[in-house]
Amino acid sequence: MMDLHRLRLLREVHGRGTVHGAARALGYSPSAISQQLAVLERETGTRLLERVGRNVRLTAAGEVLVRHATALLDGVEAAEAELAAVAAGRVAGVVRIASFQSAFIRVVAPAIRSLATTHPDIRVEAAELEVEQAAPALRLQQLDVMVGDEYDGQPRAVHTDLHREHLLREQIRVILPEDHPEAAADRVPLRQLTDLPWAACQPNTGHREMHVRVCRELGGFEPDIRYSSDDFLILLELVRTTGAGALLPDLVIGAGAPGVAVRLPAEGDVGRAVFLLTRRTRTPAVAAVADALATAATDQTRS
Repeated sequence: MMDLHRLRLLREVHGRGTVHGAARALGYSPSAISQQLAVLERETGTRLLERVGRNVRLTAAGEVLVRHATALLDGVEAAEAELAAVAAGRVAGVVRIASFQSAFIRVVAPAIRSLATTHPDIRVEAAELEVEQAAPALRLQQLDVMVGDEYDGQPRAVHTDLHREHLLREQIRVILPEDHPEAAADRVPLRQLTDLPWAACQPNTGHREMHVRVCRELGGFEPDIRYSSDDFLILLELVRTTGAGALLPDLVIGAGAPGVAVRLPAEGDVGRAVFLLTRRTRTPAVAAVADALATAATDQTRS
């Protein structure tokens, strides 16, 4: 009989692309994983991996086994959750959430607070993580729920094996120093901000791509991005203290942003969608967490 632990290791190698990548993710040594997969090959009586340069890839038999392993592991996860719920007499279990920073503060944290009252037997574990890292971890059952973002004109990859649910839509605001001459109007012409220094996220991020695109398309200029941080609260502080400008979504602003002017671009609206991803088979605990996140997101749109 095949061992579920070894099936999980095989799926992890498939998902990570290398034995070393799987070892880092799971906290094992590469040799330990290789040894366990060798045992799995003996159990199945067939070759599951083949070497390609310094990496490995699944054989046709290995791909068949990974497909079935995913279904088996999903079933075990669902069974464990239901057994925990029966034992507790209510919805119970561990649910692992990943989210980007501003949604973590404004959506995930309020949802966790609500769940402590409505579903006290659900243990929520939450971590800040970007979509690019969270989606593979969700597929590999290292996460159960992911909250991601998608800027207008920059669609995320479509994951047909995952369930996507819309949570809310934000406006992108122009953030200026309070005393900036263009801050007097409700809508700011971006074309008047060509000489402004800007604060944005690091290169190769969705926010940086949005920032450059909006300045080019709506303002007709190349932004002078002098300050870089993936922490939106740092970007907000840079506007307050250095006289820079920034393009930030509603969740960052929250109930208010003292010390800066928050305006809309005059040339047109720019937005960002916030969404939730789960595996298609949801346990009762995951469904309860997803509902709490949706409620918290709705509360944000009303505030």
